Amino acid sequence: MSSEFLNLLKDINPGFVVILAGLLAYVVRVPALRAVITIGGPILGIVMLATLSDFKVDHGVLRIMDLTAITYRVDSLSFIFALAFLIAAAINSVYSLHNKDPLQDACALVYAGAAIAASLCGDLMTVFFFWELTAVSSVFLIWQTGTKAAYKAGMRYIAIQILSGVLLLFGATYFLQNHGNLELRAISLEEPGAWLIFLALGIKAAFPFLHNWLQDSYPKATPTGAVVLSAFTTKLAVYAFARLFPGEHILIYIGAAMTIFPVFFAVVENDLRKVLAYSLNNQVGFMICAIGVANLDTEYGRYALNGAAAHAFAHIMYKGLLFMSMGAVQYRTGTAKASELGGLWRSMPLTTLFCLIGAASISAFPLFSGFVAKSMTLSAVGHEGYVLVWCMLLFASAGVLEHSGIKIPYFAFFGHDSGKRPKEAPFNMLLAMGCSAFICIAVGIPGLGGTRWLYSQLPYATEALYYLEHSLWTVDHVVTQFQLLVLAMLAFVLMKRFGFYPAEKPGVVLDFDWTYRRLGYGLAKWSENLWARSSPAMMAGWRSVGSRAHASLMAAFSPEGMLAKGGVSGSMAVWSALILGLVIAVSVISAI
Repeated sequence: MSSEFLNLLKDINPGFVVILAGLLAYVVRVPALRAVITIGGPILGIVMLATLSDFKVDHGVLRIMDLTAITYRVDSLSFIFALAFLIAAAINSVYSLHNKDPLQDACALVYAGAAIAASLCGDLMTVFFFWELTAVSSVFLIWQTGTKAAYKAGMRYIAIQILSGVLLLFGATYFLQNHGNLELRAISLEEPGAWLIFLALGIKAAFPFLHNWLQDSYPKATPTGAVVLSAFTTKLAVYAFARLFPGEHILIYIGAAMTIFPVFFAVVENDLRKVLAYSLNNQVGFMICAIGVANLDTEYGRYALNGAAAHAFAHIMYKGLLFMSMGAVQYRTGTAKASELGGLWRSMPLTTLFCLIGAASISAFPLFSGFVAKSMTLSAVGHEGYVLVWCMLLFASAGVLEHSGIKIPYFAFFGHDSGKRPKEAPFNMLLAMGCSAFICIAVGIPGLGGTRWLYSQLPYATEALYYLEHSLWTVDHVVTQFQLLVLAMLAFVLMKRFGFYPAEKPGVVLDFDWTYRRLGYGLAKWSENLWARSSPAMMAGWRSVGSRAHASLMAAFSPEGMLAKGGVSGSMAVWSALILGLVIAVSVISAI
């Protein structure tokens, strides 16, 4: 019986199990049992995925009318993303154990399960279904904050996410019409419908000018909701780009731009969770750039795809850790504003330690996961001859250290003393942060074997392991990275010492959302004022025209009118002829 059950599990997408756990978590109100469900669902999914031996085989296939839905297909690319999603879902469930809100628990797992299921599907239509499910389920993590600002941000978030799904559906329709199937494979932008799919993915990945939903919504989510949101949506888009558009040249420059512009906004931003949202945008840019370089026919193109996958795995862990630390701070103090924090290391030492580990990881310090994950991307970009892009990525790496590696821990836990002495984070939060911190360290330190394990799971494991043995831990590579980090830290110290660093102060930093917050709102107000001034004159004009028409009709057709006087002669004959001609003309036109 047990073997039959295991065989059945092999044909079930692990995302389905996590979604089911989310639905059960909403129904079950006993805290201990709900905890078992919320943690057990993702762990069972990890076991199901890890014990699967048949790769590149369709384990789940449905026939719906003339469409074939491939609900479960695994290869090395989908495996690494799905595994990262499952680990994040399990850790996030531990982090949320103190919650007494079944809706948040349910939505977090349904959202995670939808992302996992989408990464393990084999056709565009099934991906579309779970693509939309991620949007619908995740918005409640924003709304559950209960504020007016969160409600409005959630409405903007769901609108742009649904738009992404609609574009994906239209693109898939064009794709089906021209190819006769919807199987996931690498496509070119020259194919019909490809640009619609590309734009749909670009919205989810928060491309420049399409990115403000991220900085608008994530900081307004609940303390646990922001942690969950940071793991799935943008990385699902990264997976989709790696699957559909590897080596697409335009992605190189889009990704490079994504790494640069968030640096300037993060420096002046006061809300530390919004700083992390900009940092998330920056890190996704590295992955998108790597996918653009990933010409799979070349050695360093394969390195680039490996770099994107490794970076996505590591980023889910360390960015989740940073969001967890800021969530713990907000949970204990009620704020994540830099101007209201400082000195928290005295009463929250473990949270401080975990935040520093996350900061070192995202900054790509040697012996931490960021260094291991990001190195292949920079090497591939340099060896493929993109010198300007390589310089942009190098600048962005220094910027990451400034706003996430230094600013986050400095202003929250050190810096000026706010006088706040909150309790340490709850045990479940510390346990979740400890799990993420362990992964960040285990992947980064060579002797622990984490780096070799991660590289062995990448799409091109042979090339990845060769890079590990011959390029990663060379003296010049490590020394160059330390030089970059030390100079960036020195720049921060000098700017603080001489007063050039922007002071933390309350306010709202407007990004491209200025177009609808200021310009769009201004146009709406101008249109409203114009209508208010012009509508009386317009209405008076229409009333005058209507009155004249009414008077003319009454003069012609009323009992006292022209047509009622005398016999069929004179003007009445003229009117009758005109009306008859009009009727004939209408009849002829309608018959054509």
